[in-house]
Amino acid sequence: MVPTRSNGRVSLLTQMVLLISIVVLISMGIGTALFSNILDDILDRYIGQQAMTVAKLAAMNERIINAFDTADPSATIQPIAETIRVATGASYVVIGNKDGIRYSHYNPQLIGQVMGTSNDPVFLENRSVIYRGSGVSGPAIKAKTPILNKRGETIGVSSVGFVMSDVEKRVDEYKDRVVLASLLLLAIGILGAIVIARRVKRLIFGLEPEEISFLFTEKAAILESIRDATVAVDMHGRVVSMNKRARELLQEDLTVGKPIGSPQLRGIIQSVSQGRQEANVKILLGHEIFITDYSPILSDNRVRGVVFTFRPESEIEQLTEEITKISSFSDNMRAQHHEYLNRLNTIYGLILLGEHDKALEMISGEVKERQDILAFLMSSVKDPFIAACLLGKINRSKELKVTLELDQDSQLADIPEGMNTKVLVTILGNLIDNAMEAALENRGIEASVHVSFTDLGRDLIFDIEDNGKGVPGEMQSRIFESGVTSKPGENRGLGLALVKNAVELLHGHITIGKSDLGGARFTVAVPKHLELEEERGIPLCQTSLLPS
Repeated sequence: MVPTRSNGRVSLLTQMVLLISIVVLISMGIGTALFSNILDDILDRYIGQQAMTVAKLAAMNERIINAFDTADPSATIQPIAETIRVATGASYVVIGNKDGIRYSHYNPQLIGQVMGTSNDPVFLENRSVIYRGSGVSGPAIKAKTPILNKRGETIGVSSVGFVMSDVEKRVDEYKDRVVLASLLLLAIGILGAIVIARRVKRLIFGLEPEEISFLFTEKAAILESIRDATVAVDMHGRVVSMNKRARELLQEDLTVGKPIGSPQLRGIIQSVSQGRQEANVKILLGHEIFITDYSPILSDNRVRGVVFTFRPESEIEQLTEEITKISSFSDNMRAQHHEYLNRLNTIYGLILLGEHDKALEMISGEVKERQDILAFLMSSVKDPFIAACLLGKINRSKELKVTLELDQDSQLADIPEGMNTKVLVTILGNLIDNAMEAALENRGIEASVHVSFTDLGRDLIFDIEDNGKGVPGEMQSRIFESGVTSKPGENRGLGLALVKNAVELLHGHITIGKSDLGGARFTVAVPKHLELEEERGIPLCQTSLLPS
């Protein structure tokens, strides 16, 4: 009985056994038929050549040749011909004269009668022939050759044949062997099919094709529904699959079927193979930083690949800001309330004491600082994104207790319309943040950062200086590489790598030098028009180092 599943369908194991058995059976049938045809052809040629060899053996027998000149040739020729027939296994060996009269035959009653087939090719063309024909003995493979006397004259014919019934008996013997071998191979094939089918069944966890199809569709739907960018790679670093979100975010950097190029991701794959794992790793892909989590793909306790999830750092920061906004809002309001309450109390006290001028001076001082900053940004920086970035960094500097000074002679009004100023914001934001961190770490409450910019000439020039420790000489050649940093802690060294990529995106260049404040000075030059840089022969996307 054929094994079936509960729903009446034939199981995968049975299907595979039947399929492999049918394939083996058909292959064996075709092979047997081809072998039989080849065997028939080989035997025809082989037996024909054998018949010709026997015929020539008889034609060159001197006793047979000399017997043609005797009164009764048959008396001498018949015993010799029969001896040759028995020794060679031929069906008959017939010797005839030029008139076609038999001098020998395995049936003595036919001696003296005319031969059953024509001897014209032998007597008229003086040549030997091999052919299939029917004679007194029935269908046979025949060979005829002339018998020559000592003077080279044709005096008779030697005719040897192998009757087809004898030939077919030999062929059938060979075919029986082939059939037996085929049946043995079929049995081996069926046994092998069962072993293979059981092995496949174990590898696919006993699932049927329709179950595998459903699971594949289900997993694909689950993968596509994941909000985070999800990418699966094998241990060779080749991308195996990725969901819709990953294709949207990472299509330029990761492609299904191609190896990943990021050294950081390749390092993670290597660490996973060695059993190491960590979470929330920062990775720079293209011009954006992603927070990456990963987990190994295990099979038989062996790591077969890695699944990565990527989340843009900007999104995480936005979510973090949203989450912390409510809690920080109350803290900020409480702090501001306390600060302004102190100032209001001070102003109130000055008014009560009659120090009206000092009260007005204090009020004007609070308002003037903010008005001056806004007035400067509105008059000098025409792009709202850059102005907002600078204003945000000024507010941030007050929180960090860092003195952030904008050069009052700076001007940034001539910005080409097609320039992506959001990329400029990335450059400025990261450089100012790095400068404030470096200055704060080195000088504490005396930390100072100076920012200047100009649009004179063919480039937009930005200078960011700090009074930190500066960039060590041995690190200057690698400071823009992802993961390289002089600061302690994990997930560092991505800001300057992001700056470099952004500068390259704008076809600019960046230099590192020594600041008059005592720390580092980063100078960024971005061409207003790309063709001007090319005309001047300046190589694009360069990073240069100035001597400290």
